[in-house]
Amino acid sequence: MDTIKDHDESRQGEALVLDTNSELKGKKLYIESYGCAMNFADSEVVASILAKDGFQTTANAEDADVILLNTCSIRENAENRIKKRLFDFKKQKQSNPELVVGILGCMASRMKQALLEDEKLVDIVAGPDSYRDLPHLIEDVGSGQRAVNVLLSREETYADITPVRLDKGGVCAFVSITRGCDNMCSFCVVPFTRGRERSRDPQTIIQECRDLFEAGYREVTLLGQNVDSYRWNMNSKGEIKDVEQTTMNFAELMENVAQVNPLLRVRFSTSHPKDMSDEFLQVMAKYENICPYIHLPVQSGSNDVLLRMNRGYTREWYLGRIAAIHKYLPTATISTDIITGFCGETEEDHQATLSLMEEVRFDFAYMYTYSERPKTLAERKYEDDIPEEVKSRRLTEIINLQRANALLSNEKQVGQIQEVLVESVSKKSADEFAGRNPFNARVVFPKKDSKPGDYVTVKINSCTSATLIGEII
Repeated sequence: MDTIKDHDESRQGEALVLDTNSELKGKKLYIESYGCAMNFADSEVVASILAKDGFQTTANAEDADVILLNTCSIRENAENRIKKRLFDFKKQKQSNPELVVGILGCMASRMKQALLEDEKLVDIVAGPDSYRDLPHLIEDVGSGQRAVNVLLSREETYADITPVRLDKGGVCAFVSITRGCDNMCSFCVVPFTRGRERSRDPQTIIQECRDLFEAGYREVTLLGQNVDSYRWNMNSKGEIKDVEQTTMNFAELMENVAQVNPLLRVRFSTSHPKDMSDEFLQVMAKYENICPYIHLPVQSGSNDVLLRMNRGYTREWYLGRIAAIHKYLPTATISTDIITGFCGETEEDHQATLSLMEEVRFDFAYMYTYSERPKTLAERKYEDDIPEEVKSRRLTEIINLQRANALLSNEKQVGQIQEVLVESVSKKSADEFAGRNPFNARVVFPKKDSKPGDYVTVKINSCTSATLIGEII
């Protein structure tokens, strides 16, 4: 799976707190989200669906009548962390037998039998396309049944549901534009857990972005497993499905969202190298509020590995897309995903990845060792034959190189004056705010008289490989 940018697997238990009237106080919902930004966006959809059924959300799991974990299956360690959390809730059920525990998302689709029957850790298993059914599933549990719905849909996009925003009074929001994936990368479980790709009605996307701006949000991130393949009323060949309806591709959608308001920053994640078009890059260059930052997963610098991964492009094609980005957006920053230790990866393949990193000099990167996932083509066709110690050594070399590249990228920005969107209090100091510049670099600075949601002018005075440090001027 290509990482949907802004994900952070260490985040969990972010409570969705609603204002609900007093007559609903008896039904409380607690949600924890893991993995990519798509899961966090989906949790907001779930909160909206259950709010209509009388649930108010709580930040305290011990107060909840229903606990739901929205899960990730992209790597084995992610699943292990979630299972450990489920054992914690199993202990909580011993003192509160009426507590309902459910699992949502990708792990639900993949491990329904084990979670429901073998280990009996949950009462509800709901896949990504079955969230509308949650009220009925909860009702089934109340009548003594274990409830499951992991059916995948070719139509469901939740376009008509207004998500309950996770961070009340927040600044940045996720907006889903597609669901599922058709790429079938050999290492990736997403097509099996999230189903076939489908695009959401563009007018609902544009209206959601308008509503967010009017509610005080100042940044939206358009989400999809592969945003570049967004197509409304078109098939994969670009042929019109219904001549009486409008058509829209990703470049056109992005232009419409950018026109909502020039004070609304627009980001997107994730792009796919085989689908990113020059038309889209031209739209990016046209609008100042489309942030000049692109997450473009390469996964490997070796053509042999890319072929086994079924990525659909070569090293040369990828470098051609990098050249196109620099042509239309000379100041843009670029991040990537890299998997090391994929099946059959030789030392020469590994060196090819390092050399590509040297050539591109990514500003950010998400770097992992290969983790074999059940049902994938790689599991069926290839042997996971790289020893763990070799994977670990190669990953360390990749991380060390990326840290050096990231530091160089940040050092170039020292002395610059940048516009920063204030997002939140810094994790390290209550006297400082943290935000991001248009290039997606994290900036920390003394608060002065600013507040979250403000655009402030910051002079960058110093940096680390991960953070810019500055002051408001």
